[in-house]
Amino acid sequence: MDWNSMSNDNVAQEIGKRLKTHRINKRFTQKQLAEKAGVSLFTIVQIEKGKPVSISMLIPVLRVLRLLDNMELLIPEPQISPVALLNQKNIHAKRVRSKKKI
Repeated sequence: MDWNSMSNDNVAQEIGKRLKTHRINKRFTQKQLAEKAGVSLFTIVQIEKGKPVSISMLIPVLRVLRLLDNMELLIPEPQISPVALLNQKNIHAKRVRSKKKI
């Protein structure tokens, strides 16, 4: 599946569809999942419909469905190149500033 070519709405709908499949495979009703995750039934319905929900509502659902380990695939740790590592000299960027206009 080419996620980058999909609209944001389509991505959300696909995520919702997959989470629903995982919920059903784990033999949870929407109400049971909501109770175990500590979120409302409405939140589960919204997620499964592909509607926007906050990440703080999604994380406990992923935890109950045992899908949080997949975050490593979704957002891997940034890799530092050997050259950048040599140039870094224990200086970690805290933020990036835009260039000043003259």
